[in-house]
Amino acid sequence: MIEQETADILGMSLQMKIIISCIIIVTAYLVDFLGCRLFVPLARKVAVRTSFKWDNYITDSNVVHNVFHLIPPITFQVALPMLFPGPAQWTGLLSKLFNIYIIFISCRLVCEFVSSMYAISNDSDILRDKPMKGVYQMVKVIVVCIGVILVIGVLLDKDFTTLLAGLGASAAVLMLIFKDTILGLVAGVQLSAHDMLRPGDWIMIDKYGINGTVEEVSLNTVKIRNWDKTIMTIPPYALVSESFKNWRGMRESDGRRVARSVRIDMNSVRFCTEEELERFAGEEWAQGLEMGKDTVNLKLFRAATEHYLRSRSEVNSDMMLMVRQLEPTPEGLPLQLYFFTTAKDWVPHEHIAADVMEQVIARMYQFGLKVYQKPSGADMAELGRKLG
Repeated sequence: MIEQETADILGMSLQMKIIISCIIIVTAYLVDFLGCRLFVPLARKVAVRTSFKWDNYITDSNVVHNVFHLIPPITFQVALPMLFPGPAQWTGLLSKLFNIYIIFISCRLVCEFVSSMYAISNDSDILRDKPMKGVYQMVKVIVVCIGVILVIGVLLDKDFTTLLAGLGASAAVLMLIFKDTILGLVAGVQLSAHDMLRPGDWIMIDKYGINGTVEEVSLNTVKIRNWDKTIMTIPPYALVSESFKNWRGMRESDGRRVARSVRIDMNSVRFCTEEELERFAGEEWAQGLEMGKDTVNLKLFRAATEHYLRSRSEVNSDMMLMVRQLEPTPEGLPLQLYFFTTAKDWVPHEHIAADVMEQVIARMYQFGLKVYQKPSGADMAELGRKLG
C-alpha cells in the first residue's frame, strides 16, 4: 500500500509536486501560526489557574513558540525526499538550509528552556540565594557551541564526531579563547557548592576597594554595588583564588559587633576616696563588689560601664559583652567596649554605638577619670595665656 502511494507520488508531474509542496508548506506554517496565536494564549490561561508556578514560566517564555516553529521545517524535510527524489543539486541545498534552520530553532528552544529554569530557580526558596546564573549561562554556551559545530557539519557534509575529534587537536587554542569562561564556570560551581557567596551578600575586598552588596553572579563577572553607589565587577575566580570578607554571618547572627575604645589619661587613674566609696556603694552596679581603700576608680568605672551596657535594650547581653583594657600606649590607656547591638542595619547600629560612647565619656568624670587627647591649638593658646 505504502509502496503504491510512493510510486504514485514519484509518477506525478513536476507541476503537481510543486503544488503539493506549497500545500504542505502552507499547512505546516498555518499550524505554526495557529499554535502560537491560539494554543499558547490558552496554555497561559490554564497555567495561571494551576497551583504550580513553573508552568507559568514555561508558557510565558518562547519555549512553546519554538516548538511550533519546528513543525514547518521538519515537515518539509520529511516530505522533500518523497516529492523530489534523486541527487538534484537544488534539493540538496534546500535540505541543508532546512537542517540549519532546524538546528537554529532547536538551539533557541533549549536556551529559552534554560532561561525558564533559571527563572524557576530564582523563585525557589532553596535556590533563590544560590549563584546559579553562571551555571545556566555555561549551559547556553555549550548549546550554542554544539549548534555551531552541527551547522559546520551540515555545510561541509561532515559527521559531528569527526568535527569534534578535529576540535580536540586544537584544545589548547580553545582553552585560551574560553579561559575566562572555563575559570568562571569552575569558580561558580565552587562558590555555589561551598555557599561562599549569594546575591545580596555584603562583601569587602580591600585589594580592589570593594565594600558593598553583591547584585549578580554571572559566568564571567560578579557585580557589586558599593555603599557609595558605584558599581564594580570582578571575575568569579578572583573570589576563589583570593580572600574576601563576607558579612552574611553577621546578618544571620543575633547581633552586630561594636568594638570601640576611649583613651584614658593614666594620670587620672587613682585609688578612690572614702567619700567616693560611700557615694558609689548605694549604686545598683556596685552590688556584690568588694570596695576598700585599695579600690581603683578605673575598676569601678569598668563595672559601672558593663552594668550600663547590660541595662540597654538595644544591646544583646546574651552575646559577648565586656569592658577591657588594651595595651597602654603613649597616647593613654585604651579602654575598649566590646558588645553586640540587636540592630544590624548600618544607621541604627551606628546611632546606638555613638549614644553608648557619648554616655561613657560623659560618665567618666563622675569617677575622677579624664579622657586623653593630644593638645590642640586652643589648648596651646590657653597654656600661653597662663604662662604669660
